[in-house]
Amino acid sequence: MNDLSLPADFDAERAEAFAGQLVGTITNAATSIMISLGHRVGLFDAMAALPPSRSEALAASAGLSERYVREWLAVMVTSRIVDYQPKAQTYSLPSEHAAFLTRTAAPNNIAVTSQFVGVAASVEEQMIERFVSGDGLHYDHFLRFHEVMAEDSYQTTVMPLTDNILPIVPGLIERLEDGIDVVDVACGGGRALLKMADAFPNSTFTGIDLCEDAFAEARVQAIKDGMDNLSFKTLDLSTVATLGAFDLVTGFDAVHDQKDPLGLVKTIHNSLNEGGVFLMQDIGGSRDLVTNMENPLAPLLFTISLMHCTPISIGQGGPGLGTMWGVETAQEFLADAGFADVQMHRLPHDQVNAYFVARR
Repeated sequence: MNDLSLPADFDAERAEAFAGQLVGTITNAATSIMISLGHRVGLFDAMAALPPSRSEALAASAGLSERYVREWLAVMVTSRIVDYQPKAQTYSLPSEHAAFLTRTAAPNNIAVTSQFVGVAASVEEQMIERFVSGDGLHYDHFLRFHEVMAEDSYQTTVMPLTDNILPIVPGLIERLEDGIDVVDVACGGGRALLKMADAFPNSTFTGIDLCEDAFAEARVQAIKDGMDNLSFKTLDLSTVATLGAFDLVTGFDAVHDQKDPLGLVKTIHNSLNEGGVFLMQDIGGSRDLVTNMENPLAPLLFTISLMHCTPISIGQGGPGLGTMWGVETAQEFLADAGFADVQMHRLPHDQVNAYFVARR
């Protein structure tokens, strides 16, 4: 680079390295979209079940168009995800890669998480307008958010719920077995409630969410399975000071994008019986930007914050805390709401979230 307009201290090696970094970023973004697509149409699952195969056999196995499958495979091969034998023209998914890309790999299926890139990209045009106006977004701007969130939460929350998450509250499993009243705020797809209601038939469970379509399938499933101890209702949580009287309130990735996050935590405190527990899962990042520098998922989490959580809160008239509101803010909110005993936990199965046990 011999441009005379460059400053005297211009570091050509640093510039070239950064250009390479950008190329890698763009390539990885493209690959991420293709991973999402492959997950959604079942290609990774089909490949994991087959020996090395030609594109025709793979397409037939997955019930897909061979021409499109062949082009998708080209992305997978050049991104070093799928192995290719040029003489035989066969493709294979190494078992070491399948361990993070197939549905049987849950809760380690990273292909599920890749879908958030497409969800964020789907509102790019709307966000360009919001950068100027400062307005927010609403859930109906996102065609697949509830679907993707439910699938992701199934891995991080539902699968490890009874073995890893609920046991962090001493004695909670025994209380649930005996029978207590539980409410899950901003319950989303309701899968956690379905699991708890099935595992603890003596307890009563209520799911609350702003959007009825979020838990519609879970409500049908509960009726189909005869779960008389589970019900759902639609409610704007910012409009009430109490939800009733409960022994356990759960909130899984629920607080930071509310219209009034602190108000919700206060409402939860008011809704607990004496000795009741609020079990809160939320993003385990920091509100201090520098603290997040070593977190490999920080760029993704901040992207989700910008393209979903922040504008969703603003769209409701909220403060726009964002995904990375920080464990520091979460602890302050819990204290301000009146919780005197708050403990934060990090769990081995979950590198993204922090878990808070707050007692009234």
